[in-house]
Amino acid sequence: MRPGAASTETAARVALVTGAARGIGAATLRGLVAEGVRVVALDWCAGEDSPAGYPQATKADLDSLIASLPAGWVEPVVGDVRDPAALTAAVGAAQERWGRLDVAVAGAAVIAGGCPLWEDTSLDLQWQIDVAGVWNTAVAAVPAMLAGPDPSGCRFVALASAAGSRGLFHLAAYNAAKHAVVGLVRGLAADLAGTGVTACAVSPGSTDTAMLAATANLYSVGPDDLAAHQLLRRPLTPDEVAATVVHACSLAGAVLNGSVVAADGGFGG
Repeated sequence: MRPGAASTETAARVALVTGAARGIGAATLRGLVAEGVRVVALDWCAGEDSPAGYPQATKADLDSLIASLPAGWVEPVVGDVRDPAALTAAVGAAQERWGRLDVAVAGAAVIAGGCPLWEDTSLDLQWQIDVAGVWNTAVAAVPAMLAGPDPSGCRFVALASAAGSRGLFHLAAYNAAKHAVVGLVRGLAADLAGTGVTACAVSPGSTDTAMLAATANLYSVGPDDLAAHQLLRRPLTPDEVAATVVHACSLAGAVLNGSVVAADGGFGG
């Protein structure tokens, strides 16, 4: 559905997307706008100064993304999901500009590791971004959804990973973080029972993003070598994964409540 051609109900929906400047986050943002959803796009825009050890999106990336979309549909916010105040401000931006929040996509994440657990010092960083960042997003977004005009149409969607259901070599901290995201979403869905607001996770496989390139570097292989571990035998595209995320955000996505949806191309096959 093209912007401007959406129904009144769909056009009125408002989303917050974290990790929005590139990769699956950017593809999700584009997909939501195509469905008539206004979006607050949050990214830390850390660039080369990222503590994750590989370059992150920049403010220029975020600006370029927004410039490619219809004017007035996206509100950019530079903020770090480790900071609860940044999420509160992003939710406030949605409420101030559009009067509501219906969807939150917790997509911000980093990967690190490349060594055995007992030598890995990356747990704290990944825990703070990949897990606490999702928690902070829920703490800021869910009360706004519950207080909004249509809780039954509200969706919380977290990006987990195929690593959230298995153990990957030399990625114990990332495994731990993504397993925690799965548990967080299941617990949130239980807490939301009867409210109309739903929560689920989407678990991508090897997707053609900067994170996949960083993962390949940890193993000293190419991205295609990692993608060979999924039945499609190729990397997924961000748009392919985002299509599943956008469906999870839709009114019809209510049936996914409490679920972990594998969008992984048959990872491990």
